[in-house]
Order: sequence, then C-alpha cells, then structure tokens
Amino acid sequence: MRESADGFLRPVAENGHTKSSRDTIKQFNRVCPGRRVSAPVVEEGGSHHEIFGRYISVWRAWASDPEVREQGSSGGVLTALTAWLADTGQVTSTQAVAASTCAPNRSVSVRITTRQEALSAAGSRYAPVAALEGTSLSSENALVGKPCEIAAARAITSESQGSAPLMLSFFCAGTPSQHATDSLVRKLGLETNNLMSMRYRGGGWPGYFTAIDPDGREESLSYAESWGAHLGRDLQMRCKLCVDGTGEASDIAVGDFWETDSAGYPLFSEGDGESVAIARTHRGDDVIRRAAEAGVIIVEEVTLDDLIAVQPLQVKRRRTLAGRLLGRRLAGYRVPHYPGYSLAPHFTKRAVLNLRTAAGTFLRSVKSRVRGRSADR
Repeated sequence: MRESADGFLRPVAENGHTKSSRDTIKQFNRVCPGRRVSAPVVEEGGSHHEIFGRYISVWRAWASDPEVREQGSSGGVLTALTAWLADTGQVTSTQAVAASTCAPNRSVSVRITTRQEALSAAGSRYAPVAALEGTSLSSENALVGKPCEIAAARAITSESQGSAPLMLSFFCAGTPSQHATDSLVRKLGLETNNLMSMRYRGGGWPGYFTAIDPDGREESLSYAESWGAHLGRDLQMRCKLCVDGTGEASDIAVGDFWETDSAGYPLFSEGDGESVAIARTHRGDDVIRRAAEAGVIIVEEVTLDDLIAVQPLQVKRRRTLAGRLLGRRLAGYRVPHYPGYSLAPHFTKRAVLNLRTAAGTFLRSVKSRVRGRSADR
C-alpha cells in the first residue's frame, strides 16, 4: 500500500510478470474490498436486520473503568475488550492502529499485548493506514479494524480455510485524505512536522480534534466541526459507495449510541461515552457476555431498531446505496461488487429518493471527470 498524490493509500502490484505475482494479484482481486464485499453468512440461531446486518445480540455498553471510558472514542468498549483480552492471556496480541510516535498526524499499525498499550492506542484514527500490515490472521490473535479491513481479513481466512482471529470493528463513515488531516492541523496554527500529539476523538464523548506541539501549545476543534466541516468532506469515492459501514463481517462491532434531539438528529454535546455493541457471531457474543460478567464492560440489551434514530448516516447510506452505484456506473466508472447484500429492495421501497441520488452521483462524477480529478475521489 502506497500513498497516492491525493493523500490516500492505494495497492501497488510489484513484479507482476512472474507466475507467483499473477496468482497473488488474482487473490487480491477476490478479497480486496475495493472490488468485492460479500455479505457474511448469518450463523445458526442468529438474525438479520435490513440496515445493520447479521447479529446474535445487541447491547448498549461502555467501559466500567472511568479512564478507559474517557480515553476511548465512544464508551471505550473496544479499548476495554482489547486490554482485557491481553491481560487475561486470551489472545497473544491484538493488531490495531495508533498514532505514529514520530509523526502523530499519521496512523500506523501496532501490536497490542498489554493494557497500557491498549490505552495508548485508544481513540479514533481517521487517517489512511495499512491496518493489516504484518497481521497474523490466526485464532490466537485479535484484530481491530475498519469494516472494509475486517471484510478483507474475513475473505482471506475464508479462502484459505484457516482459523481466524477474533475480529473487532467499529462504525465508520469513511476515510479522509491524509491531506485533510494535515490541512486541519495547519488551520489550527500548528505545523504537521512539529507535533507532540494529535488525536481525532476521545478524551471525552465525542471528544475534540486536538493537536499539541512540543512547546505545549494545544489547539482543538469540536467533533461536529472537525468531522462535519472538514475531514468528512474529503472522503475517497470508495467510502461513498460503501455497503458496510457497521462491521458486518466482524465478531463484534461497536458504534456511538448518540443522544438525539426531538427531531431524531444526533447531539454531539460532551458527555460520558455510550456505545452500541453488536455481537455478530456466537464467538463475539461469548466475549461480550464474559467481559460483562468480569466487570470489564457494563451492558444492557437493546434492539437494532433502537439504532435507526441514533445512526441516521448509516441508515441513509444503506437505503440509498443502490442509487449511488447506479449513478456512478452511468457516469462510466467501475463500482464494487456486493453479492448477497440485497440492495434492490431498498431501491424499490424508496425509488424516488434513489433516482435522485443516482442523478446527483452521476452529475458529480461527470463534473469530476471534466475537472480532471482522480477517478478514485
């Protein structure tokens, strides 16, 4: 994976003329989520929700440790689970993402083996990162990643028919360009090459985008402004065509359980973090229940219908994805293949909305091509 001119990571094939390289590229074409994401199978005894996908159980949850809850982005559930799995020896290590120690505005793949390492990696990391780099996809390990990364890991282990790590994911609205992060740091009056720390969220709920330089100067922006007005406006096109922003291929998926106003729109006022934790598999359900019994997390059972009001972006994206895919194809671009996701019923139920979405996507795509911008944007 290499950084492109527009600040995203892109796969690069090397030595493509050898037989082994050709075989690797064929495998890449089968498992890369930029090309294909297959709907995961609902396990026996499980259920399926039209928006949020497969599940065994659904919980409102947060970390029982106040420090973990504070440092995590939305209740600290993933941090609490990662720390507990490490401390109790249930996994050898957890592959996750953290800020680079030498360039805090960038994200790197890390191995977590202790509670302290889990705490150090707490908080969202929106920048592009090769999260699976160096990952051992074996059953004695765990993996924390974006939904697309988990889908890729699941596809790889399914294809090899090998054992899989415990897979933990989170709700994702897309990956901003590295340029978007860097420009936001500069907007705050700091330099990207002179930072002591930088975080996107955490230190509260939802927390602030915060950058600190070596002299102790600290600048921050609210989540609503940092994401809504800046980072969220510079997403790669693949994210705008995403079929799974809620980690359906994972064992456990965690998202914000936002408080909402009278109109049902999420409130981003600071408070104590709360998450939804979806056990997508029996393995995930077992981990959540044992963690709750051990006092690591606090849980109360809810339904996925409760999420519709507090995760409006994920709901809208799933309901209008068919229209976006149609508009993109009409503009002459290739789109990912999503077998098993049954997008057609969403199109027919909301035909007018999807046709408007298709028209808007088509016009934006054509304008992008005319302006000479990258087809990946």
